[in-house]
Amino acid sequence: MAERFAEWSEVVGLDLVRYGTTADAEEIRDTAVAQPLLVSAGIAASLALFGDLDSAAASADAVAGHSVGEFTAAAVAGVLTPRDALALVAERGRGMAEASAVTPTGMTAVLGGDRDEVLAAIRAAGLTPANDNGSGQIVAAGTVEQLEAFAAAPPARARLRPLSVAGAFHTHHMAPAVKRVDALAATVTAADPRTRLLSNRDGAVVASGAEYLSRLVSQISSPVRWDSCTATLADLGVTALIELPPAGTLTGLARRALRGVELLAVKSPEDLDRARALIAEHSGAASADLEGQV
Repeated sequence: MAERFAEWSEVVGLDLVRYGTTADAEEIRDTAVAQPLLVSAGIAASLALFGDLDSAAASADAVAGHSVGEFTAAAVAGVLTPRDALALVAERGRGMAEASAVTPTGMTAVLGGDRDEVLAAIRAAGLTPANDNGSGQIVAAGTVEQLEAFAAAPPARARLRPLSVAGAFHTHHMAPAVKRVDALAATVTAADPRTRLLSNRDGAVVASGAEYLSRLVSQISSPVRWDSCTATLADLGVTALIELPPAGTLTGLARRALRGVELLAVKSPEDLDRARALIAEHSGAASADLEGQV
């Protein structure tokens, strides 16, 4: 694995080992660092769990990733090689960091409240519902001034939690990053997925690698519909979900939205044996790997 991280570090132009072990929180907060770090962690965990990505795709009946996690999902499903996934996400991180520097922007999680009222209040404030996560959680994104005004008059019965992110991701503020990543994506050949691969755009199962790559690029400035992905997983009849590092957020959402589904967040090497046992137990039934965060 050390050789892989050395190779991946060269691809993304960052010392992934240092950032993943000794860097402080402020360094990792830089989205140009965080994004390749997250994807490399997810791919590494997939390799540790399954041995190789061919086995990962063969073992999972469906794969989905949230936001940057879609790049991990694309690698697990065989749409992108790890090198291509990391090269693209590194460019995505740099582009989004530059776009975030143009105007002070941010994101705030809205927890609870009436869904229709929350969405109406977000739009009335000039904000974008950048992540519709379901389970009573919608993330509003926009300028700092818009978010401050929104916080001063929040939707009824809703709690607001500002997120520690660099900017208003998945909004029109990220349009310059779309152009930048699109130029690199034009040089990449995407294979068709080897298992069901869900898209954040609408929760659809995408059978074309070229289409999925196109969606990865456009998603940079478009809202994440994780609620739709969750609905698709339910329709597929999933019986178990395994969330790869950094894990915990998506299994937390699934705990409310997918009752009766067995959940496991892989947070350390000690969880790998539990994950293997869960895969063996649910082999032949619909299962899914969940990857990535906001």
